[in-house]
Amino acid sequence: SSSSSSSSSSKVDTSSSSSASNAPPKSPKLSKSSTSPITILDIHRKYRKGKKLSMITAYDYSSARSSDNAGIDMILVGDSVGMVVMGHTTTVPVSLRDIIHHSRAVRRGTKRAYIIGDLPFGTFLSVDDAIHNAASLIQHGRCDAVKLEGGRKMVNQIKAIVDSGIPVCGHIGLTPQTASALGGYRVQGKTASAALALYQDALALQEAGCVMIVMECVPSTVASYITSRLNIPTIGIGAGSGTSGQVQVFHDMVGLFDKFTPKFSKRYAEVGKLIESVVSEYRTEVEEKVFPAESHSFSMKDDQYRNFLELVEIFEQPTSTPEPSLRTSADLPHLGLDGQPSKSLPDVSPYHISSPPH
Repeated sequence: SSSSSSSSSSKVDTSSSSSASNAPPKSPKLSKSSTSPITILDIHRKYRKGKKLSMITAYDYSSARSSDNAGIDMILVGDSVGMVVMGHTTTVPVSLRDIIHHSRAVRRGTKRAYIIGDLPFGTFLSVDDAIHNAASLIQHGRCDAVKLEGGRKMVNQIKAIVDSGIPVCGHIGLTPQTASALGGYRVQGKTASAALALYQDALALQEAGCVMIVMECVPSTVASYITSRLNIPTIGIGAGSGTSGQVQVFHDMVGLFDKFTPKFSKRYAEVGKLIESVVSEYRTEVEEKVFPAESHSFSMKDDQYRNFLELVEIFEQPTSTPEPSLRTSADLPHLGLDGQPSKSLPDVSPYHISSPPH
């Protein structure tokens, strides 16, 4: 955290200098080797070197591109998309189709980050479901790995997915998909017995073959201890600084989600308020006829415009031959019994001419 603080302060000093006050911030340049796609071997290599891992939860092309350009190690396409993007109150309504849709967008915006897709609620209740849906997320969502929530009860599903050749990221502590069974969005592992259960869950997930484990809303001391006893990385969110890495939701970090701010989330910017201000300014300029200006418009050559007006004039001139008008029975000659026109019809005639339908 101290290195993070010094980094933040250096950014403030740079932005406050007069020469760079109006210049947009520059993205950090990555070395040629670091622009190659990250694999699970790269992640474990960095973990073994004791370097912290960074993960961002993102859901679309733009946020993925920004995260990837910033050098983030991993992007999680989380089912929190249901709350942050789709407007649901929980993650439960999110479907596999939703995750696949957003995963594909994230993939299109990513060149190097390792992409992990969430298996939504109800998609891994059985071993067969777990294998089939995990494969769909890899094949159609183009993810590198899948994440699923749950501890020891999920061991069979995790083993089956891993045996199918798909990397799995575990998730213990607060599991949003089953938050109602946990009594709501609450910190987990606060008692000795609850902490022991989390530790046992972590060991079981590691044994089942998970390549890493997310720990959410866990006391920092417990999360740090579990991390020290595992041979795979732990990614914390509300679990203190003792984990192998951290994950934050993109929209929380930049201030694009305003329903609530989790305690474990740090807002690095208030982009949402800036966007509102920009849109408000746009609306005002439209109403006051300031936008669009000439610089935002397209032109054509004067002679072409004059030709256009001449063509319009020709187009709008009436035609020389009037169109025939619709005739009625009153305009038709009456026929006599001999078939010749007569001035009036007899009382009884085999011929009857009716008016055409309107």
